[in-house]
Amino acid sequence: MAAAKVYSYAESIDVAKSVGQYIIKHQNIALESNPTFKIALSGGSLGKVLKSALIDNKQVASEVKWDKWEVYFSDERLVPLTHPDSNYGLFNELVLNNLPSSVVTKPKVITINESLITGKEGQLDGIDKQKDLEIAFQYQSKLPEDGKFDVILLGCGPDGHTCSLFPGHQLLQERSKLIAYIDDSPKQPPRRITFTFPVLESATAIAFVAEGSGKAYILKEIFGNKQSQLPAKLVNDISTGVQVSWFVDDNAIEGVNVIASKY
Repeated sequence: MAAAKVYSYAESIDVAKSVGQYIIKHQNIALESNPTFKIALSGGSLGKVLKSALIDNKQVASEVKWDKWEVYFSDERLVPLTHPDSNYGLFNELVLNNLPSSVVTKPKVITINESLITGKEGQLDGIDKQKDLEIAFQYQSKLPEDGKFDVILLGCGPDGHTCSLFPGHQLLQERSKLIAYIDDSPKQPPRRITFTFPVLESATAIAFVAEGSGKAYILKEIFGNKQSQLPAKLVNDISTGVQVSWFVDDNAIEGVNVIASKY
């Protein structure tokens, strides 16, 4: 099992640039043998990183073959696509809405079926659970045929969660479904769908993006405690050959026992 590689920079703009270069490298490798580049994204602060990397950095931006991209989401909140909590909504606002006019064919973006959403704000009141489960089932049916992604970009929460896979949650053991439904997320909103470990294990490459001194505490456990069962640590431990990388700023790994380099 190859150890996860850690790439660290003093400034956020350099973290973003290296993430962009990483994406372009994997895009080009994928397109050598496939008609499309299949990438999955998380939400949170990743949207700003992607805008900085793929839109604002003109060198990287010029190499993005948007018309060949298929964009998925590693997890999604069961809210309308225009809702502030929507991972798609964030990507749309920060990246898709800022694509240069020279981009004639936009990427194919695979979203949840918002016509099936019931209830309000992703909460449990007044929901039709069968429709929630149908959202998960439909999203799974839209995954690449072999379930294989070229790149999955992930965040790491202050509790060590990634996707909507939370510490100690039963979904960490899910092996039969590729997309799972969760209605007891400890982080708001409670209703979501998420990739499971079989999807993560079949990816070509996975990259975490984590910035800020607030991440140092959890990264100490992820990289320093071999017995840890934190979801992000379990991703590091995947032994199927997937290449796991971390793009961080120096503050996030202060006091963390890792050897960092530049990408």
